[in-house]
Amino acid sequence: MLRLAVDTGGTFTDCVLQDGATGESWYWKVLSTPAAPEEAVLDGIDGLARLRPFELGDVGSILLATTVATNAILERDGARTVLVTTAGFRDVLLMGRAKRYDTFDLHLAKPEPLIARRRIVEVAERVGADGEVVVPLDEGALEVLIAHLEGLKPEAVAVSFLHSYIRPEHEELVGAAINRWRPDLPVSLSSQVSPKHREYERTSTTVANAYVAPVTSRFLDRLGSAFTARGFVGELYAMQSNGGLLSAEMTRRLPVTMVESGPAAGVLLAAEIGRRGGIDRVLSFDMGGTTAKLGAVENGEPAVGTTFEVDTVNQRPGSGLPLNIAAVELVEIGAGGGSIATVELGVIRVGPESAGADPGPVSYGRGGRAVTISDANLVLGYLDPERFAGGRMTLDVDAATNAVAEQIAAPLGLSVLEAAWGVHTVANATMERAMRSMSIEKGRDPRDYALVAFGGAGPVHAAGLARALGVSHVIVPHGAGVGSAVGMLEAQPQLTVSLSMPIALDAGGSDAAIAECYERLRANASQAGGADAIAERRHGYLRYAGQGYELRVELPQGPIDAGFGVEVAKRFHAAYEAEYGYSEPASSVEAIDWYLTLDLPGATRESGDPVSDGDASAMGSADSAGIRQAFFPDGITVGSGQLVDCPTFERASLAPGAAVTGPALITDPESTILVPPGDRASVNTAGHVVIDVATDSAAAGPEDRAADRAAQPGPGGDR
Repeated sequence: MLRLAVDTGGTFTDCVLQDGATGESWYWKVLSTPAAPEEAVLDGIDGLARLRPFELGDVGSILLATTVATNAILERDGARTVLVTTAGFRDVLLMGRAKRYDTFDLHLAKPEPLIARRRIVEVAERVGADGEVVVPLDEGALEVLIAHLEGLKPEAVAVSFLHSYIRPEHEELVGAAINRWRPDLPVSLSSQVSPKHREYERTSTTVANAYVAPVTSRFLDRLGSAFTARGFVGELYAMQSNGGLLSAEMTRRLPVTMVESGPAAGVLLAAEIGRRGGIDRVLSFDMGGTTAKLGAVENGEPAVGTTFEVDTVNQRPGSGLPLNIAAVELVEIGAGGGSIATVELGVIRVGPESAGADPGPVSYGRGGRAVTISDANLVLGYLDPERFAGGRMTLDVDAATNAVAEQIAAPLGLSVLEAAWGVHTVANATMERAMRSMSIEKGRDPRDYALVAFGGAGPVHAAGLARALGVSHVIVPHGAGVGSAVGMLEAQPQLTVSLSMPIALDAGGSDAAIAECYERLRANASQAGGADAIAERRHGYLRYAGQGYELRVELPQGPIDAGFGVEVAKRFHAAYEAEYGYSEPASSVEAIDWYLTLDLPGATRESGDPVSDGDASAMGSADSAGIRQAFFPDGITVGSGQLVDCPTFERASLAPGAAVTGPALITDPESTILVPPGDRASVNTAGHVVIDVATDSAAAGPEDRAADRAAQPGPGGDR
């Protein structure tokens, strides 16, 4: 009962092998191979086999997360895609929402669509908002379309007609005609990819699905063939952006669902650690080699939204490409270990450009010339140059030092250590701003949360980030360096289908309309591979009549019969009250979007895995493995801001209950934990390192802060 989880990132590929019988796990991290991602996957499997001998024929399931789809969008390196749309709506992608995401930016650039206007083809057809055919689609229009497509030579086709979420027949006719013309050509229909209202978001999602489909299919085909050649006969699953697993075959049809697959798995890990530790509110911090990903967990569950944006500008809403798919709520920024640091206008700038895996940071010795965050951390003494990535890589300290001196220190008139610390600090500040957008800007007080930190670079920056946010506890889980891969072991096979069907809940016949809607959703799910579902859950997005945006509401389980709509309306009023502090029970409620989530058969998570609960009530001493000089600035440590003797500890040798006081470095084969001066780190029974952060802003507990807030005067009160 072996399970294998693989997360292919922009810089590193992480692999985890789990024995379901014993709960024991083994980890391996290798540099990614962007030109052929499957090569790094196979290298990682070979590395695991050296730790724990096994054959792929012994593996029951392989779980895969990948940045292949994400990178294709970010780098505009996907398939040559043609969009087929309703006559008169050729410019939907170009117009977007016609809003400025930054009112005062005089040089604002709108999101660049994935396809050029010359590859957008109009077809004479029209369906009204009520589902009635206004302009029928005839055979002549199909012949003209095929002739036009022949000249454009597409590698993929997206079809998005107006109001196709209500009446998909026209899209289906076009899809059938294209399949007769070229059966091998991938075709994405908006009525199947994103049957939702709001044509801009639906079209953007459908185009993205078509754009990444050939790239994703080639990757899965090459990987599947390599696995089969090695004797694998189990199930291959891909991680979805919503935290569920999908079969490889279904993923080929809906590759857009895995755009945020790796980051979503990391939030699952944070949620599971919080649940088992009795912590309802958790902030997840995943800092890898290319990006940093920040998420939130509420009441033990990851926050999930119905849409998100790719390639945003400074996390501003409306600045990226919208995707209408269920996704774990995340903020992703270009601040990974490989993010490049430069000097611009007399200040240090970090990211979003990354050195990636090839050529990588200067210290990797693979041809990289630009200073990165990892180079700065090496110069500061935080990374062990002889044992990086479990000793499989040796870092060049001199090369990193020279690069920091030339590119950062000299232009700013700083010492090398000050320049490296500047890079480290700017990276922390960038992540702090992003975390505030995930927490404070969404009504979450970060002081009431624990921070779960993972990724190869995350544990180096976690305590500093927590101190800036006022977070008092940081949890660095066992296997933190491959945290997203570990998180995939918490996921289950799952399929979510959605549909836009406006229904007024106070109108007659609403119960029958809802029942009809879910019959259609079940039929769609069955066609998508969900016929053997073992359980289902329902939720919808509702609003007061006349509003422009909706609120998620969990729907009752069981039969949809008389009184169902009334109960849904009651739940909406309660949810609105909880979100905004008031409700309007006398106002009409309308449901817009309906969702059905199916749990599918598949290997479930085994007990005894590495995220089991743990406590560190019995503190013990820890023996240092050595001393390494590291830099800490004035004000938070003894000394004068120079290199100081910093004890190092082997994480594997720290027994549960062991505790160390900063400054200290705890080394792991896949990551390094930095314990700043004044902080205390202890190991719980699960092997997680818990850092108690010395911060005045986190000294008061959540109850004290709630009392303080309640005592503050209101908007019209005395000051």
